[in-house]
Amino acid sequence: MSNGIFISFSFADAINNFVTWVVREYGDLFHQVTVLLLTYLLVPLEQGLLALPPLAVLFAVAVIGYAGTRNRTLTLTMVAGLYLIGCLGLWDKLMQTLALMAVSTLLTIAIGVPLGILMSRSRRLRWCLVPVLDVMQTLPTFVYLIPVLMLFGLGKVPAVFATVIYALPPLVRLTDLGIRQVDGDLLEAARSFGTTHWQLLFGVQLPLARPSIMAGVNQSIMMALAMVVIASMIGSRGLGEDVLAGINNMDMGRGMQSGLAIVILAIVIDRISQAYGQDGRLKKSLRLKKTAGAKA
Repeated sequence: MSNGIFISFSFADAINNFVTWVVREYGDLFHQVTVLLLTYLLVPLEQGLLALPPLAVLFAVAVIGYAGTRNRTLTLTMVAGLYLIGCLGLWDKLMQTLALMAVSTLLTIAIGVPLGILMSRSRRLRWCLVPVLDVMQTLPTFVYLIPVLMLFGLGKVPAVFATVIYALPPLVRLTDLGIRQVDGDLLEAARSFGTTHWQLLFGVQLPLARPSIMAGVNQSIMMALAMVVIASMIGSRGLGEDVLAGINNMDMGRGMQSGLAIVILAIVIDRISQAYGQDGRLKKSLRLKKTAGAKA
């Protein structure tokens, strides 16, 4: 038999024993993390968004959207899309999804940007992290849901951590890339003026790398949205819950409505984050060209 050429082995038991040991030794710590996230981030943010009048949320989106895009038509379209979600009776679920995404994105940024900065400064760290990031991006989502569920149980917190794992790699990579692509001549000029390490980072490198970093933030947000339905499978509330219910009950209409709401939310966030991620010089140039064309 051809199978005779293979040396049979399995590391499944070793992984199971390791995860069991972690749960036994540090289960209380993970429970405290769950309580802290729920008490101070997820629940207050979700309750706050649900308490806001829908008109106030729509107005805030209009202000933020127009400040970034300077496009009235696009801003009105985004507001109209969110209004349509409310008309479909999905406003509360939209706020629940938005709260989950906001917390996941904040944690992703808090971890991803510093990690990307460290990668840009250390070849050894980049050599170590690149394979890890490759695994995080290619590993099927349901595989790392297993340890997350064992450590944190069912609910919103495991959904947040699963989303962070899935959305983290592009932000780390693009932060690293953006900082490494800063012109060396500019760095030398800044150093010649006696700038400190932190002044160089916050005054030169991060501002010039902002378009790349914001592209990473945009990609992370889109990947977090892609986790909405999967997160609903482990106890998270929101728009994904209706999509999952539509699948379970063969209710295509309900699933399509929630799917449309997720698409609208993705478009709104994508357009706003892209607008704020543009280089300020490019936005100024586009405004000058528009003004010159109007005068002509």
